[in-house]
Amino acid sequence: APIAMEEGLRFAIREGGRTVGSGVVSSIKE
Repeated sequence: APIAMEEGLRFAIREGGRTVGSGVVSSIKE
């Protein structure tokens, strides 16, 4: 579900930025 990941990352960017780093790491792991 790469599309969901991108959507989540974009939303995280608005939340703060810590989630963005976590999301990026998760994306690399997958």
